[in-house]
Amino acid sequence: MRFGIFVPQGWRLDLAGIPAADQWAVMRNLAQAADVGPFESIWVYDHFHTVPVPTDEATHEAWSLMAAFAAVTSRVRLGQMCTCMGYRNPAYLAKVAATIDLVSGGRVEMGIGGGWYEHEWRAYGYGFPTAGDRLGMLDEGVQIMHQMWTTGTATLAGKHYQVDGAIGQPLPLQEGGIPLWIAGGGEKKTLRIAAKYARYTNFDGTPDVFRHKSEVLAGHCAEAGTDFDAIVRSTNYNVVIGDTEQDVADKLAWIRAHYAPLLSEDRLESTMNGIASGPLVGTPEQIAERLADARDMGMTYAITYFADAAYDRGSIDLFATKVIPELAD
Repeated sequence: MRFGIFVPQGWRLDLAGIPAADQWAVMRNLAQAADVGPFESIWVYDHFHTVPVPTDEATHEAWSLMAAFAAVTSRVRLGQMCTCMGYRNPAYLAKVAATIDLVSGGRVEMGIGGGWYEHEWRAYGYGFPTAGDRLGMLDEGVQIMHQMWTTGTATLAGKHYQVDGAIGQPLPLQEGGIPLWIAGGGEKKTLRIAAKYARYTNFDGTPDVFRHKSEVLAGHCAEAGTDFDAIVRSTNYNVVIGDTEQDVADKLAWIRAHYAPLLSEDRLESTMNGIASGPLVGTPEQIAERLADARDMGMTYAITYFADAAYDRGSIDLFATKVIPELAD
């Protein structure tokens, strides 16, 4: 199994209480710690407004962070979970990603999806296209990026995007272009796009859902003539880890206290219920066992999120020393 880790960027209120002037240092230091190992990749979200509700807390922009991380790390791979196609022209995005790939020495991943957070779409003036249109934008945008990265130019007269000889030089360093992660579990369109273009997918890791989505993906691969087994299936996980069950309870209490000043009581309860019920809440032994079960059903890349990462690295260190060695490739 392979492992990635989210670097807190504020979107999930995970830099709250840290002065804005100090936030880059926190993110940089965490990225550099991950660069030492054992995580294979670091990740950020592509959002502008915080969740579970929009607030005035800082949310740092994803691709600016990609460039910054590229310059201050040397090994770890750099991903977004996931870039919203509708927020940037795809030819421009392909150019940005290729430049960062060169800066990083060939370490960029392209996590890409149709987008969903209506509040920020409208606030930033993008409107909010229908789900069908957003997925149509995803399909056309992926085609443009693939052309740019493999041939150095792109032409497409699409419904949503029109490019005419867009030059994409220099090419990314990675042979065949930057790896595409198609995120989302939409069965009619998203997984069909993934079957055509993705080296990685990312969808719900709940066992019954994961198995069903995998079957749907396999069907689309058969139709498209692509190799299902060549596509790595990944899932994102909230991790709350402690040496003992009391330690886990204490971590959950800390997370609740952290969110309490920022959320209404209803939002606080729903947020905590979502975190506490996750599969990677427990002791190292419990978490390793659950990940082994996930691996057995075909989930081979876990991208981990630690709510306390910016404030205390103890959870990350415990996971890195007690869980990853049990499962890592």
